[in-house]
Amino acid sequence: MNGALLLLIGVVCFTVAYLVYSRFIARAIGIDPSRPTPAHAMNDGVDYVPAHPMVLYGHHFAAIAGAGPIIGPVLAAQFGWAAVAAWIIIGCIFIGSVHDMVTLFLSVRHQGKSIGSVIEDVLGRPGKMIFLMFCFAALVLVMSVFTGQVADAFVSHPEVATSSLLGIFEAALFGVCVYKFRWNVFSASFVFVPLLFLLVWIGVIFPCDLMALFGVSAATARNIWVFVLFVYCFVASTLPVWLLLQPRDYLNSYLLYAMLALGLVGVFVTCPHIGIDAFSGLSVTTTAKGTQYLFPLLFVTVACGACSGFHALVASGTTSKQISSEAHIRPIGYGCMLLEGVVALLALVSVACLSQAELTKGLSETPPVVLFARGLASFCAKLGLPANTAESFMLLAVAAFLMTSVDACTRLARFVWQELWSTASAASPAAEKPQSPVVRLNRNMYFATAVVIAIGVYLLVLNPSMAANLWTMFASANQMLAALTLLTASLWLFKNRLKFLIVALPMCFMIITSGTAVFQLFLQNVGKWMDQGFAAGGVTAIGAGLLFVLAVVLLVLGGMKMRRLLRMRIARHIAGK
Repeated sequence: MNGALLLLIGVVCFTVAYLVYSRFIARAIGIDPSRPTPAHAMNDGVDYVPAHPMVLYGHHFAAIAGAGPIIGPVLAAQFGWAAVAAWIIIGCIFIGSVHDMVTLFLSVRHQGKSIGSVIEDVLGRPGKMIFLMFCFAALVLVMSVFTGQVADAFVSHPEVATSSLLGIFEAALFGVCVYKFRWNVFSASFVFVPLLFLLVWIGVIFPCDLMALFGVSAATARNIWVFVLFVYCFVASTLPVWLLLQPRDYLNSYLLYAMLALGLVGVFVTCPHIGIDAFSGLSVTTTAKGTQYLFPLLFVTVACGACSGFHALVASGTTSKQISSEAHIRPIGYGCMLLEGVVALLALVSVACLSQAELTKGLSETPPVVLFARGLASFCAKLGLPANTAESFMLLAVAAFLMTSVDACTRLARFVWQELWSTASAASPAAEKPQSPVVRLNRNMYFATAVVIAIGVYLLVLNPSMAANLWTMFASANQMLAALTLLTASLWLFKNRLKFLIVALPMCFMIITSGTAVFQLFLQNVGKWMDQGFAAGGVTAIGAGLLFVLAVVLLVLGGMKMRRLLRMRIARHIAGK
């Protein structure tokens, strides 16, 4: 099999899906461009801000495209290129893109509030509380996973640290020029996008190497970067969205586009031969993790490359508050996920050109992100570009993926924490009385952000055993969150007599795969806990167990609600006759 042909098949399938299936979804859910969006109706200059569709597309794509579509397919490649490619293409078209588009639509129709508010509409306040707890846990896991990976990239490639830190200040200046000095977006892009690539060169000239500057170990340098990144997350979570978060995501998207362009050109020009197996069987054996089974690990490991619950939190957390017209829901919600599918296929091809033995050895010795960068750099080298420079640029683009997801996660977790306390306060008998100091404190955006950061520090720095299992926990919780979001969408569409099967069928598949994965993770870590002590797997086992219980409770509530809705519909049908 040829890597270029595989990519071409994927791009053609995605194009047809966008032109045909996304239009069907838009008609099925009733998108109406004439309706005012929350960005206009509730404009507050901080969170609710109408954005140019090109800027918002860049923000949304950069926020959802973390390391998931790169790490997931690279890790899953051990199951065979055909199995991974089939799941990426089918999953993106019929599950992931539908999930993102419908979630964005529902949030826009609920005043830009989180998907938890939609749950309250169909399952009541208890359902909302449980879902928000699940969302908060998933967001903290995502933030911790990606922060750790950014810190690792800064230590191994200090030029990436310099460029990334300078990019923060550039993004703030871009936001001021566009929103305060009223620069045209295209004019500002003409100035700031070349400056962004200039920062890449500056990073190479002046790398921020903490080990060389202060004479510290790699582990100490990593912890320093973790704390620096968490300080940045705190600032990004509390500043107005137009000042840092939105412009940073928009500018970083150009790095991602450049990486995609270089990768695609490299693949289509060199036409690399795929060396790994098309299908490795129903299970594979690795030295690090023993026997791993195709079901459910393939569907969980690929994660963001095919479907991601995190996307629902981005869509309903920030994007829905900035979308200027419902006409933009289809290109942003459905289109961004398809583009992420292209990234996932590119990641697969970057390692699929290795032999099966080389892939197995590489996964046991090298981080997946580095394998991805090396693979694309090898294609670029055949185009005449220096391999080392190409690899550094690819890693910088990946760091941009990660940074945009980290700051978005922190902001979203802050939203969810505030919403949790608001919901709990409204449910209390004393809801008519002034809120208690505790409730007011936890609804304060600075305190809520501090809570999120503190949990992240605990997971990454103070609990090494949990840090080692963060990716597995994140991937399982992420897919379960997608299943619960699809459950919410199914109930809302059924309640409003719309075509609910477009999300109900994907929901059933995601519940089976993600539920099995979370339960397996629980059993594995309970075994480690019993054999090696609490430090070996206790925290992970408790976390996985809680996530599984919360998901089961929500599924039971959803089933009971669906039964009531069916009874009401049958009763109305009989009464009508």
